[in-house]
Amino acid sequence: MLGDTSFDGTTGGDRPDRRALILVENLSVPFDRRVWQECTTLRDAGWEVHVICPRGEKRDTEPEAEIDGVRIHRYPLRAATGGPAGYLREYGSALWHTARLARKVGPVHVVHACNPPDLLFLAARWLKRRGARFVFDQHDLVPELYLSRFDRGEDLLYRAVCALERRTYRAADIVLATNESYRDVAIRRGGRRPEDVFVVRSAPAVDRFQPVPPEPELKRGKPHLLCYLGVMGPQDGVDYALRALAKLRDELGRTDWHAVFVGAGDAFDAMVELSRQLGLSEQVQFTGRIPDADLVRYLSTADVCLSPDPRNPLNDVSTMNKVLEYMAMGRPIVSFDLREARVSAGDAAVYAPANDEAEFAGLIALLLDDPDQRARMGKIGQERISGQLSWRNSQASLLAAYAAACHGHTPVSAGAPVRTGWRPHR
Repeated sequence: MLGDTSFDGTTGGDRPDRRALILVENLSVPFDRRVWQECTTLRDAGWEVHVICPRGEKRDTEPEAEIDGVRIHRYPLRAATGGPAGYLREYGSALWHTARLARKVGPVHVVHACNPPDLLFLAARWLKRRGARFVFDQHDLVPELYLSRFDRGEDLLYRAVCALERRTYRAADIVLATNESYRDVAIRRGGRRPEDVFVVRSAPAVDRFQPVPPEPELKRGKPHLLCYLGVMGPQDGVDYALRALAKLRDELGRTDWHAVFVGAGDAFDAMVELSRQLGLSEQVQFTGRIPDADLVRYLSTADVCLSPDPRNPLNDVSTMNKVLEYMAMGRPIVSFDLREARVSAGDAAVYAPANDEAEFAGLIALLLDDPDQRARMGKIGQERISGQLSWRNSQASLLAAYAAACHGHTPVSAGAPVRTGWRPHR
């Protein structure tokens, strides 16, 4: 029999009295930093935390792991290739493995599904029938992601992903939004009550981003280092950054910089080729994914960091992790003028008109010539990360969301009959 539990998920004793199962499809854990922070927050609040996620290619490769008290169950997954059919194969495999491993985990009090894709509600609904509460953690707006990534317009597949989003909203008891723009979508488009949608902002792990002394040799003999950190997909704007750097060299006559692009993604090879076509191979370095220690070395040495995400339906309303990580390291940022970029960075960034590569290049040049401004912007960013954008605030919101999900609810224990038609008392 389960004991009494306070709304923050703690019991006052040593034994966790609540079990949470977090479902992830697009990244492994703990590589997914947001999910890992959520896991450790719940663990520290007294929850027994299980995660089901895909295996990584070079890290997080073990099928089973227990890390810092969090139990992780991983499945093999081949990333989609070849268009929509490839995604159907990927998602079908992921759902089958998720259901298989969920049965292995057993009864849980909360199933916490992180999109994309908006298909995990199918597994969550099965667990709901067995007494779990469903928390939907909306990492991406999938309809906007579809429009931004594939440039196919509002076709049949777009209407399908909209329908899946609606089904997910409808199935969820509580929704976690990464920012106020996403919260507005959940209320306006998803029909959710405002009190059921909690903003849990992503925030960098400050223990991971501690500046070290700069290493001038990383600048490859140039006075300045420019740095990009992040995923390299079709919607992430690495091509905009490269074309802006070509303009910085050709139109502004600036060759006093070396640039490093840290990260990987399905556009990585195309971006390396674009760099070659633009004649940037001698000034632009692609590292792929690198260990945290090397990442910190580059960011500590960088004079200016780049956030070239173009304005599109997704990027304008999304919080970019790289922006927050640049701020944690005290680096000034050049960004396109996006709604949520301004919310995150404020005066820690300068903003070029959306998708204007020439203006983006011009702002890089201005910052390279003004070390005092760079220092002021870096300090502003660090203060924002340690203050209003800190993970401490997100922790409180996450635990409040779980309290709302569990309010008045005694879950079904193993072997008990399934209750149907139950609704939360709020």
